[in-house]
Amino acid sequence: MKKVLLFFLLIFNLLPLFAQQRGITSGDNKTNKLSYIDAIKIYEKVVKKGFINADLCQKIGDAYYYNANYKTAAEWYQKLFSVSKNPNSEYYYRYALTLKSTGKNEESDKFMNQFLLLVPNQQRSVLFKSDKNYLDFIKQNSDRFEINTLTINSPNSDFGGAFYKDKLVFSSSRESNSIYQRTHSWTGLPFATLFSGTISSEGLVSDPQKFSKNINSKFNESTPVFTKDGKTVYFTRNNFLKGKKGKNSEGNSLLKIYRAYLNEKQEWDNIAELPFNSDNFQVAHPALSPDEKTLYFASDRPGSIGNSDIYKVEIKSDGNFGEPENLGNSINTEGRETFPFISESGILYFASDGRPGLGGLDIFQVDLNKINKRNSVLNIGAPVNGTMDDFSFCINEATHRGFFTSNRDGGQGNDDIYGFIQNKPIVYPCEQQLAGIVLDKQTNEILPGSDVSLFSKDHQLISTQISNQKGEFNFGYVDCSAGFFIRASKTDYSTDDKEIQIPNYSGETKTTLVIDKTDIPIGPGTDLSKVFHIKEIYFDLDKYNIRPDAAIELAKILEVLLEYPTMKIAINSHTDSRQTNSYNDVLSNNRAKSTRKWLIKQGIAADRLTAKGYGETKLVNNCSDGVECTEEQHQANRRSEFIIISL
Repeated sequence: MKKVLLFFLLIFNLLPLFAQQRGITSGDNKTNKLSYIDAIKIYEKVVKKGFINADLCQKIGDAYYYNANYKTAAEWYQKLFSVSKNPNSEYYYRYALTLKSTGKNEESDKFMNQFLLLVPNQQRSVLFKSDKNYLDFIKQNSDRFEINTLTINSPNSDFGGAFYKDKLVFSSSRESNSIYQRTHSWTGLPFATLFSGTISSEGLVSDPQKFSKNINSKFNESTPVFTKDGKTVYFTRNNFLKGKKGKNSEGNSLLKIYRAYLNEKQEWDNIAELPFNSDNFQVAHPALSPDEKTLYFASDRPGSIGNSDIYKVEIKSDGNFGEPENLGNSINTEGRETFPFISESGILYFASDGRPGLGGLDIFQVDLNKINKRNSVLNIGAPVNGTMDDFSFCINEATHRGFFTSNRDGGQGNDDIYGFIQNKPIVYPCEQQLAGIVLDKQTNEILPGSDVSLFSKDHQLISTQISNQKGEFNFGYVDCSAGFFIRASKTDYSTDDKEIQIPNYSGETKTTLVIDKTDIPIGPGTDLSKVFHIKEIYFDLDKYNIRPDAAIELAKILEVLLEYPTMKIAINSHTDSRQTNSYNDVLSNNRAKSTRKWLIKQGIAADRLTAKGYGETKLVNNCSDGVECTEEQHQANRRSEFIIISL
């Protein structure tokens, strides 16, 4: 890819290299004048003579990397790691990216993991760590596009694309018919010029013609965007206006955005650069918001997060501009974010190599109304994105047709423009938040300051936190369809462990954890069955002998009586309303007496225990004879009580 118009100039730092210093210096001079091809030749000749070090490998690797020759770049980065014990962390990232572009995914992951360890807090690292399964989600959003190669492509570089009436305006470095053809020393190709071709109803483009003699100069023009009335255009050009070529302090002509208006003769004139341009940094690739009140662009201006960031700036009603604003790390990374395009519905499409993707530059999208929400930036998937560089996406949402640029294998030139039709909308990832509250089991009061732990289904600790003043906890976003365990504990309280299954749709999973006090105040009138959550001492049908499961519950009461040797309790047994009153009276009396007898057998003095059956005379709800109730409602009435009479 021809990065003079696409990205931003890579300036190499000079490093004296003793015997080969003269050769390196020559190469560096050509590099700084955008002569990458000549620089590569010089550097490689030095290596062939047996002189090699980390600086050489970096420079040659970077030259190929920034010209999108990822296979050769990977070979030189491999040499870099063989001659250097501690390469800069950036080269772990670039090597991982070039390996992925050549299909070596496992080896790529190895170097990416090393990058994550070296710079864990970089935005790129955070993105990769937070979405380890990004390839699965990209696959889910793939095959939404049907793409086709356009016949307008040339053997050189054709890229970019903007809708203008019934035409596609794009940039091309194709040969012209002129006798004298200027070529760029960086690429060895002619300078890029704006062309336009007619778009058919099938999304094909034909009859490419030079777009405007007034806009096209002897240097590079690219990436225009037009207002809806077709009377204003913003475009990218090297620093050149009215026959004068501007340069920075190192003698390089950087990129700027210009504006032109259509006059009564249907010619573009009044060309002027925008006021936030500079000779000292790059500003390129304009895009307009649907209401045309905001201009988006790419730049490496001071304050940028990465090699190039997406910015926006207000277009005032008088045609002047506000102050450019960086879109922040919700969009931008330490890599390259560039080629913005805004659809009619407010979707920002842009290219990035700083986010998890398929290799090289990938195209991403984000709803500008949801720009700061989690997982709002989505990779649009294959086949638009591939292992090489894919960028400059534009779409007509009414027809679902559009265009993008790629330097993928099988094209006609260095960069080619492809048409597409979108058959399905993008699928947003399933997002579930896991939150809840901790309560006192007895009083149902909130319990702030509780320790809450999240475990995986195989009981591996994931995260811990402390409930807030409202007793609430929130573990944020968790995987949909996953299973977890949540545990709550607090000083002087027992522990509650609960299994949670997360559904497979976006939303919030809320749960309540209830924990018991371990030091429970008791006194006359306290019902020990409520303290220990004993709803019923179970007996077999029409029987009143103590079953093994009932003995476990009674053992809790036994231990309390042993702990307090002067305590006296009343054992009360109740039934539901089914069966006759006399039957229930006898049954409850027998069960209460059987319970008392079991405790006496375990060593509790008989004068400490009273036992009485109340049958169905003290129902806790309205489930009396003749009232239709659920089994759960009847169950509430079948209960045992252990009331403290005295201590």
